[in-house]
Amino acid sequence: MIDRIRLLFRKDKESYSCFYKMLGFYPRNIHYYEQALLHKSLSVKEKGRLVNNERLEFLGDAILDAIVADILYQRFDGKREGFLTNTRSKIVSRETLNRLAEQIGLSKLIKFNARQSAHNNYMGGNAFEALIGAIYLDRGYAYCKYFLENRIIGPYLNLDKLSRKEVNFKSRLIEWSQKNKIQIVFELTNQSHDEFNSPTFESEVVVEGIHAGKGMGYSKKESQQIAAHETWNKIKKDSAFMESILAAKALRENPEGEEVPQEVEIHEDLTHEVAFEAVRRSDEAERIISEAEEAAFRELEE
Repeated sequence: MIDRIRLLFRKDKESYSCFYKMLGFYPRNIHYYEQALLHKSLSVKEKGRLVNNERLEFLGDAILDAIVADILYQRFDGKREGFLTNTRSKIVSRETLNRLAEQIGLSKLIKFNARQSAHNNYMGGNAFEALIGAIYLDRGYAYCKYFLENRIIGPYLNLDKLSRKEVNFKSRLIEWSQKNKIQIVFELTNQSHDEFNSPTFESEVVVEGIHAGKGMGYSKKESQQIAAHETWNKIKKDSAFMESILAAKALRENPEGEEVPQEVEIHEDLTHEVAFEAVRRSDEAERIISEAEEAAFRELEE
């Protein structure tokens, strides 16, 4: 009620009302929410430095992980860590966050430079994380949890259904490597037993000779999925890791130290988002995999 009374005396009533419809409560400091909508392609200068939603995205990513873990821990009593980890990864994946940003109307509010952001497939998901960061700074953890439990889970996310959904990160990683002619290997690094004498497996993904994601599970398949998921996240988010993959691939293809093709040099000069997109599209002519490749892919999956 107090927030509604305050709203009567504000000049930017429309912005406050817009966020109220989305969040279920009124912002106190709307500056955080406006910054959450500001993509880096349209950064503004404040106090001598460029401001965009990247810092809020970093904060929101961590807060989102914690809140989702909190909700799942209470919702799925007695479930193992592997189940909880996999379910959380489905919720906080870029695909899910992108979809949620569309469904709650967040994507339409993002301010960006259309030309510079043409290759950004995760702008909505990034803004969703930034929004969580904004809520945390403005209202705290309890309001972040309220937003997720009352405005997201239920209306847009069915946790029971989502927990049963199989997301095959290993398949996704293998398909990506085949399309871009990047070498990838799954290695079983350790087999042991837990405190209850149940067998455990540890796997690691090696991309172009570079050690990437690791995973431990109660089956070889589970450990590979967790390792593949970690590797996939590094490919999407870690620009230095992506650059090292491109450099290793270039070295493998040019072992005699020949001049690196121009397109590889271009990849290394681009921002991570564009670099990832450039690699994904580098073999556009081979986008439709031949029947022989599909057979090989199925064999790898088995």
